[in-house]
Amino acid sequence: MVHTRDEDSPVRVAVLPDSFKGSAHATDVAGAMAHGAERALSGRPGGVHIDTLPFADGGEGTLDALLGAWGTPVLTVETTDAIGRPVTARYGLSPDRTRGVVEAAEANGLPTVSDVPLRPRTATTRGIGPLVEALLDAGVEEILLCIGGSATTDGGTGLLTALGARFLDADGAELPDGGGSLTDLHSIDLDGLDPRARSVRWRIACDVTNPLVGERGAAAVFGPQKGAGDEDVRVLDAGLDRLADVLRHTTGTDVRGHEGMGAAGGLPAPLTAVLDAELVPGSRLVAETLDAERLLAEADLVITGEGRFDHQSLDGKVVDAVRRMTPDHVPVLVVAGSVAVGPEELESSGVTAALSIAEGPSTLEGLQGDALPAIIRTTYNGCRLLDHSLAPSRSKEPSP
Repeated sequence: MVHTRDEDSPVRVAVLPDSFKGSAHATDVAGAMAHGAERALSGRPGGVHIDTLPFADGGEGTLDALLGAWGTPVLTVETTDAIGRPVTARYGLSPDRTRGVVEAAEANGLPTVSDVPLRPRTATTRGIGPLVEALLDAGVEEILLCIGGSATTDGGTGLLTALGARFLDADGAELPDGGGSLTDLHSIDLDGLDPRARSVRWRIACDVTNPLVGERGAAAVFGPQKGAGDEDVRVLDAGLDRLADVLRHTTGTDVRGHEGMGAAGGLPAPLTAVLDAELVPGSRLVAETLDAERLLAEADLVITGEGRFDHQSLDGKVVDAVRRMTPDHVPVLVVAGSVAVGPEELESSGVTAALSIAEGPSTLEGLQGDALPAIIRTTYNGCRLLDHSLAPSRSKEPSP
């Protein structure tokens, strides 16, 4: 329903950007956008009211976005990376401590092992275990697991092992870490699994629909970026196929029939089969967690953005989520590092205007170094352009 507002009431602006990757965190971007909007609109008779909600799509930056909105501190735990080296990983809790959030890449991510040759067959998700245990120790009722950016293709067996499960060969011996050993999997012993892991609700941020195995599976599609050659892909795919067989025998769930099981090297597979985890599009999970739809329903103008606004932005990313939740009558301004969406696509997208922060021909390095001042300036310009559509009265024009 369209809400009404008289001329002397403030314009309500909702600011929900993603991070500008490599340039600025979402919290800083939101602050810069709010600054530009306030300068542009504060001269109105009723002034301007701005709500900022740093956003994310369930991948990199989601932990920071949630903690920024919750106002809770970053917590840390000592664990290991994808190749078993010590690392300090971050996690967080909601203000009421009922929900916890983990970015799996804090422990199994590609960036943490970028200094050494990749190890596609032995890389493990085991390091995510201490992060989950920390949440269970805190007494959470729900775990939000963000799984992008992994260096692993072990089907999540490392994580389940860290939580007390045992993956055994035909002789009853535990398998070595990594997806390369899964072709020898014979049985799964869940007797030692931490019972708290079964009692909490698991929600996994997942923005891909790839199956666990096959031509579109975890090994074939994502394995090469994790260092897998042709033979590695064959071995890893066969191992994940074997994992699916044993999970079906153990739990009755055939993970082959579930979309998204190929995400993060198959990490969702055992969590779905053993722990009844729910896969949720990342941007939707963040939106629901932060109650973003309520904020957008009350807005007169919505501002969002990211480092690059292109066709992928309109397919499940932050900008897509924001525009879908925004009422049709409310203008949506996109501020981005670069804009690569054509006029026809923009017109059909529901986005009112998309502006690049580049004032002219620019290099990526130049934009990164001047990102926040450029975001302020561009948001100011965009808000001035849209000012006439926000209310019947006109504001006095402030200086930028």
